[in-house]
Amino acid sequence: MDNETKGTLLALATAVISGISIPVNKLFVVNIDPTVFTAIRGLIIGLIFLVISWKTKKLTKDVIKEQKWLYLVLIGLIGGGLAFLLYFHGLQVTTSARGAFLHKTLPIYTTILAFIFLKEKITQKQLVALGLMFLGTVVLYLDKITPSNLWSDPSFGDLLVIVASILWAVENTIAKKVMVKGESNFIVSAARMFIGSLFLFGVVVLFGKINVLFSLSFTQIISLLVSTGILFCYVYCWYSSVKLINVSKAATILLLSPVISMILGILMFGEPTPILQLVGSVLILLGGYLVSKVKSEFVGGV
Repeated sequence: MDNETKGTLLALATAVISGISIPVNKLFVVNIDPTVFTAIRGLIIGLIFLVISWKTKKLTKDVIKEQKWLYLVLIGLIGGGLAFLLYFHGLQVTTSARGAFLHKTLPIYTTILAFIFLKEKITQKQLVALGLMFLGTVVLYLDKITPSNLWSDPSFGDLLVIVASILWAVENTIAKKVMVKGESNFIVSAARMFIGSLFLFGVVVLFGKINVLFSLSFTQIISLLVSTGILFCYVYCWYSSVKLINVSKAATILLLSPVISMILGILMFGEPTPILQLVGSVLILLGGYLVSKVKSEFVGGV
């Protein structure tokens, strides 16, 4: 199996895991402060990737000697810390449906940044696929939000979610740049989660929420561990795919996740399926098929 196929399958696996996480979270409801919740998960996953990097001898002095650590710190602070903080605060102000929809604009920002800074070749087929999938996403959420109202009357929470999505696009671009230079996806994953968790723990201490760590119930701990396992699989598949294919292509494939969630919602909870969701899903699946056929071409970045 060549790298293109392997990377595409890993990106598809990431979308499936992302889609699974939503219905699974309905079964394992975690009533924990989101900053504390994310910090704990990030610390656990970051440490696991550090151990993997050490065991596979990916953690070398080259990280320090070649100043790659600067990029790794940025990946952790931007993607693993600040973006999560803004996203969760945004969700507290806006609705979950609006937040979920706005988060799906991430592939657009990633594609733009990858084209400008990584010089990735964005083919016409890829643009058509991205357009179809985003249009499908709009249709998918039409029964939950009104896009015209969203753009004409955005809330502060909407703005925070958009900024968080842009920051994740920046992080994805930096991560691809570092891996093109030869860095291991395990090291990048460790930096994103571990450094990000340290940032979030700092926020937890600053806002006096440290007591939450010592008041978790058994049920909350089990739910947290299940969520951590899902996130570990997501991070592993995501950065493995980004290392093998264009980050713009990988990010576009992630737009398949709402369709996965919808299908599982029907199977697990018997949720109704409005005609708009079916139409949106067809558009997304068609775009997903087109983008899967796109060949990655990395020219080189600044």
